[in-house]
Amino acid sequence: MKTIQGLAPLASAPAARQARGVAVARVRNALEKDRFIKFQAEVYRNDLHFIPPLLMERHDFLDPDRNPFFQHADVALFLARRGREIVGRIAAIEDRNFNAFHKARTACFGLYESLNDQGVAAALFATARNWARSRGLDTLLGPMSFSTNHEVGLLVEGFDSDPYLLMPYNPRYYGELFEKCGLAKAKDLFAWERTAGTPPPERFTRIADKIRKHEEVTVRSANLRDFQGEVARIKEIYNAAWEENWGFVPMTDAEVDKLAEDLKWMVEPDLAIIAEHRGEPIAFALTVRDVNQALKHVKGRLTAFGLPIGLAKLLWYSRRIDRVRLMALGVKSGWRRRGIDAVLVVETIRRAHEHGYTGGEISWTLEDNHLVNRAIEATGCTRTKLYRVYETPTDGLPC
Repeated sequence: MKTIQGLAPLASAPAARQARGVAVARVRNALEKDRFIKFQAEVYRNDLHFIPPLLMERHDFLDPDRNPFFQHADVALFLARRGREIVGRIAAIEDRNFNAFHKARTACFGLYESLNDQGVAAALFATARNWARSRGLDTLLGPMSFSTNHEVGLLVEGFDSDPYLLMPYNPRYYGELFEKCGLAKAKDLFAWERTAGTPPPERFTRIADKIRKHEEVTVRSANLRDFQGEVARIKEIYNAAWEENWGFVPMTDAEVDKLAEDLKWMVEPDLAIIAEHRGEPIAFALTVRDVNQALKHVKGRLTAFGLPIGLAKLLWYSRRIDRVRLMALGVKSGWRRRGIDAVLVVETIRRAHEHGYTGGEISWTLEDNHLVNRAIEATGCTRTKLYRVYETPTDGLPC
């Protein structure tokens, strides 16, 4: 069997942990990694709102040769079994860049899935804590896959609709399992939604237009013919704008390039917008098509019986996408609290309507980013989903 390269050594942690009839063991080869990925389908077999990710994308995401996150992080994947049956999974992560940036000793956990079984949750979290503690890390934070630059948070409110692209989704019972295992809230994240056909309140639009005029701010679409140049400009703004935010970790050049390539086919060019002051980029807003609307029909596979059936479905349903997600917005220091974020939100709503989209989501925002949350609400958005990030000491008591 092919051994998975690049994953973290287990150090002094035991190879398997037994708890309440559940054995948790480290994923050691490609076959077990495939089982780790495919177990998710068992959890959501009858869930109408779950949208399976592409299996090939999940394999790439967990491949140290393809995902540049592994250049500065160690990841351990674990499977829980009761007898021969797989009943849960978890990833434990040490991101050296995160800890250096925050001067912390934090491990993250992510990719959590399990049956509604407290014994399974107890065994998984005990294993993740043990792995982190063996590496000298004192806090376990998550879920995130693998950092705040990827999917982050546990859905705790808003189970009645499909998730937008690259936003988490999980069973309702996870929150109770987490809390019974001693995990406590670290931070809540908000998702907002609105229709595109309803313009922002006239007063808000007037203010945004006045800011553009008096601050000499122009807004333009990203130039995809200068793709690498635009990526570099957005990266500079992103890292400068988010560096003081909770949980932030700067993306490396390789990570930015990989993310940009992954998102390129999902971006509506006129909805990737850059605000400039006298030609200098000062802010950006990145909005992508909600490809989840098409992926829902693919069931995680682009091929079946040797034929590109899933790919054909993906291309067909991609033409019917009618909603978008504003997934990133950043304003450089010195330009904050001057209404530039409002300018970008208003412009995004205008353009989305012009391109025929019915509406979309702004996600995510920090619960205590009151300035941004008030501005979003003022444009007519409604908070529709709540995600929670949990934390626990690595020496915490078992469930």
